[in-house]
Order: sequence, then structure tokens, then C-alpha cells
Amino acid sequence: MKYKYPSQDPIRKLEQEMKLRGFSLRTRKAYLGYITKVLKYTNKSPKTINSVDIRNYLERLASQKKSNSTINTAYSALLFYFEKIMHRRFFINIPRTKHAIKLPVILSRRDIRKIIESISNSKHKILISLSYGAGLRVSEVINLKVKDIDLDELTIHIKNAKGAKDRITIVPAKIKTDIQNLITGKKADNIVFESEQGGKLTTRTAQKVFSYALKKAYIKKPATFHSLRHSFATHLLENGTDVRYVQELLGHANIRTTQIYTKVTNPKLKNIKSPL
Repeated sequence: MKYKYPSQDPIRKLEQEMKLRGFSLRTRKAYLGYITKVLKYTNKSPKTINSVDIRNYLERLASQKKSNSTINTAYSALLFYFEKIMHRRFFINIPRTKHAIKLPVILSRRDIRKIIESISNSKHKILISLSYGAGLRVSEVINLKVKDIDLDELTIHIKNAKGAKDRITIVPAKIKTDIQNLITGKKADNIVFESEQGGKLTTRTAQKVFSYALKKAYIKKPATFHSLRHSFATHLLENGTDVRYVQELLGHANIRTTQIYTKVTNPKLKNIKSPL
């Protein structure tokens, strides 16, 4: 029997470590990409790169007008690589970029109704309705399987979501019959929203469905598919749902992430009369 020993190649070792820690495929690709780029940029071996090199690289990203989120992801990748893989600790004097706090784009209930009513394809109509009504990410709705939905309990079991977490969310009673008709005849492991060619829809296709419906409904807000999830959370809070329950439905690890929606839906602010 052959045993696999940790690779001595730093890049391969990084990949192994991330897999063992359960990092998502998306995170692994991003981290490997930034490490490869910084090695190419500095033209040095990982053992000779220093804090000045890292500062210069991050400054270069900033000068290229990269977002704060992108720069912080690069920072996290480099910190993980040099501290956990190379066992070098020179990040203490390298500051993180200040995280920009932006309010999410929220669609009103009227906007949501107009968007759904503008869709003629019944499968696409259910897809958008469920994404809003259950607070689903685009990746979650396209990967949804028949066995994940319990129509008797009106719940959905989201598996291996962002951060490798499972959670339970709600099924809108209003579309229970539509979903039942959609999944009738399908096996438990079948994808709920299959493409015309079979298999699941692509993320891009789902996003195009939303973008087209937004345009057809004559809504000018700079909304994206993810705005459906933002609107789900905001409308629940407006209905008086406790923020802790909203946190659970969204699958947020930290309640501070959920509390951003309280800034959008604060009734005390909305009730203030302008002095004009």
C-alpha cells in the first residue's frame, strides 16, 4: 500500500492543504491564481520574497483600480500561503485594505411582481420565484435536486452551500403546486431546473433569465440575480421577522452580515420628514 506524503513543492503543498481544510473549489482557484501571479511578478522564490515585495504587489493591484474585495482576497491568499505553507511571518506590518460598506440593491415587492409577471417561460418563472421566495444564491438554485425539497413541510435543504455549510430555508406556499408539477416524474437525484439539453442550467443562463426579465419589466435599478436574495431578507425584516431567523434562513455565519439589511429597512429613518 502506497502512502501519500505531503508534497515538497510549495504550490502543490498549498493545494493539498486547502483541500484538507475543506476550502471550496472557487477559493482554491483564487488563492492559487494570486500565488502564481505574485511569484511571476516578483520573479523570486517563495523563500526570498519579503514584505516589500508583497506591499508592492498589493499596491499594484490598487493602482489597477481593483476593488477592495479583490485586494483583500489577494491579501488572504498571500497570508495563508506564506504563514501556513512557508512558515514565514512578515505580514504584521502590511495593512489590509479598508472594506467598503455598500448597501445592497433592493427590489420592492412591486418590482418583484413585475419581474415575475414579465417571464413567459413557466420553468424560468418558477426559478426566479423560488430564488426570491427562499432567498437562494444562483449557485444554490441551479444545483437544487428533487430530494432537497420537502413540499409537505415547505422546506428546502440547501447542501454544501457557501462556506461548506448546510441550511434549511422555506418554500413559498404560493408556488407549491407549480414546483410539484415541475418535479413530477423526476427521480430524487434529478436536478429541479434542467436545461433543454439535460443537466443543470449554467449560472450564466440563470443570470440572463433575470437580466432579461428586469429589462422587460422596465426596472432601472442596477439589480443582479443576487438582488433577489437581498430583497428576500429585507422584506422578511419589514414583515417583522427576527433578524436571527433571517440569519439562519440566509446561512450567514455572523449576524453582522445579516444586519446590513436593517440599514435598508429601518422604518424610523423612512418615517423622518425632510425639512424641505
